[in-house]
Amino acid sequence: MSRIPLSQFAEANGQTKTAVLLGMSQGALNKAIRVGRVVYVIEHEDGKYTAEELRPFPVQSAKRTAA
Repeated sequence: MSRIPLSQFAEANGQTKTAVLLGMSQGALNKAIRVGRVVYVIEHEDGKYTAEELRPFPVQSAKRTAA
């Protein structure tokens, strides 16, 4: 099992192919890369691909950040 950042995976395989492998639209993939979401593509031993996103927990907005 290997993990690679989404942007690198898409650069190596093309956005259209990456979107198909992950079961999403190319537009959604493009937006995720453009806005800088921290997503990793995971290649499993059986040859399938999944993706996971790293986000702070709990999600904190700028309004809720303590001074």
